[in-house]
Amino acid sequence: MNASFLENADILIAADCVAYAYGNFHNDFMKDKITLIGCPKLDGDYSNLIADILRRNTIKSISIVVMIVPCCTFLLRATEEAITKSGKSFNLTSTTIALDGQIV
Repeated sequence: MNASFLENADILIAADCVAYAYGNFHNDFMKDKITLIGCPKLDGDYSNLIADILRRNTIKSISIVVMIVPCCTFLLRATEEAITKSGKSFNLTSTTIALDGQIV
């Protein structure tokens, strides 16, 4: 996916349920980032889509926010796999949110 809004962007990849559990999600995580939201349990593997975005655009940084539930581990793994598939190097910042809305 080539898109001008992705050029030189800081990317946030987030599980769709995080914003419901973590009340200050927009201010603490989304501010000044392009946000990609999804659920691997409902949508499947995102690794090829994310890899395509990373390959075709100049991305400054990648952050990921997931819940502490089993299905969210697949979103983290898909992102790590996408970085490998892209052939580029990124530092991935990962944050996990507990069921009570606290950062783990």
